[in-house]
Amino acid sequence: MGDTTRASRSTVLDWFVRSEVAGSVILLACTVAALVWANSPWAAAYFALVHTKLALVFGTSTFALSLQHWINDGLMVAFFFVVGLEIKRELSVGHLSSLRQAVLPVAAAVGGMVVPAAIYLSFNTGGPGARGWGVPMATDIAFALGILALLGSRVPTGLKVFLTALAIADDLGAVLVIALFYTEQIRWGALGAALFFLLLVALAVRSGLRRPVLYALPILGVWVAVFASGVHATVAGILVAMVVPVRPRLAPVAFLGTVSDTLEALRTADLTRESVLADEAQLDALVTLDDAATDMRPPGLTLERFFHPIQAFLILPLFAFFNAGVDLTGRGRDALVEPVTLGVIVGLVLGKLLGIGLSSWLAVRSGYTSLPEGVTGLQIAGVALLGGVGFTMSLFVSELAFDAEALLNAAKLGILVASSTAGVCGYLVLRTALPPPSSSSNAA
Repeated sequence: MGDTTRASRSTVLDWFVRSEVAGSVILLACTVAALVWANSPWAAAYFALVHTKLALVFGTSTFALSLQHWINDGLMVAFFFVVGLEIKRELSVGHLSSLRQAVLPVAAAVGGMVVPAAIYLSFNTGGPGARGWGVPMATDIAFALGILALLGSRVPTGLKVFLTALAIADDLGAVLVIALFYTEQIRWGALGAALFFLLLVALAVRSGLRRPVLYALPILGVWVAVFASGVHATVAGILVAMVVPVRPRLAPVAFLGTVSDTLEALRTADLTRESVLADEAQLDALVTLDDAATDMRPPGLTLERFFHPIQAFLILPLFAFFNAGVDLTGRGRDALVEPVTLGVIVGLVLGKLLGIGLSSWLAVRSGYTSLPEGVTGLQIAGVALLGGVGFTMSLFVSELAFDAEALLNAAKLGILVASSTAGVCGYLVLRTALPPPSSSSNAA
């Protein structure tokens, strides 16, 4: 039973890593495209597109947001929904489900958030950029795993697991930071309406309703109410994910019994392609099989697999394209030593290295956990540097933290420089720390 569980986790991990790696290539392409366009002679067209208003009209009421805000407040809800499903899966049956397994990545994630934030504040306390302390706390799992994948079979499975669990724990921390510290004012009536619609979603899930259209209205109600409450709209994605079960609705014994009995009935019924059209009993038996298979599939993992390609290949690339376009023209070396820019760079590169590295060392020294099999301290240092690739989540937090364009551009410049530096340094350290391909005994 234990071997089966480990094999299942390994299959999910392999799928997760492959999907993240492929998505990171498109994410990088969209980032480069945004930077090139924003610094080209046609830059005005880029910024006009970003700020183009798109409105919904209901009678005499108009609800208008820029394209950038529709993506950040609308489409990114689906990204956070997937993040919520990942977090719930890891907490329920994954690598954060037991205390001993969770201690190392959670300790690393906490250190990797606290130290970068402290470093950032050391540059910005009392200044106009102080509000951006959450920017260097994040890790971009897509880019980090993409860089790790460049090293191929040399990477031990334990190191992939550590980075994945670390990034997911980091995502949980980022969500809490957004909800608790980047909410200006809470409108409790709207928040109560959001909880009401969330209860409707939970009841629909619990009753086993199979038609997606029945979930659409209450989920939309959650998003609208959260948006109106003052809490950032993307938190709606996390809330909905939390009510989605991660375990199958049907017990394995009941599933096997239903399948066995139904298949036996079909075997004795002289099943053909034509007979299904004429015999309702045969069609009912097939529907029973389909319903049993649906109830045996974990709803959380099924939805995660469905939405993951959408957010990896569409939503995140669009987010990068509409948010990474920083105007660098006319900005000399002085831009790199502005307090916000410097705080982000040092926080992500040095802060993540120190925070993740030292916290991991302390967790192992405490005796409550140990390094994964085949993983060395130098490899952890390489992964700690990859944690400094903040990109997506860092850009997202910077949009929440700063209203002033100058501060926002400074933060984005720092994110781009830091993510590039951390990615290259992490790759070089891991390339040195990992065994050569021929002697790799713990390959994934």
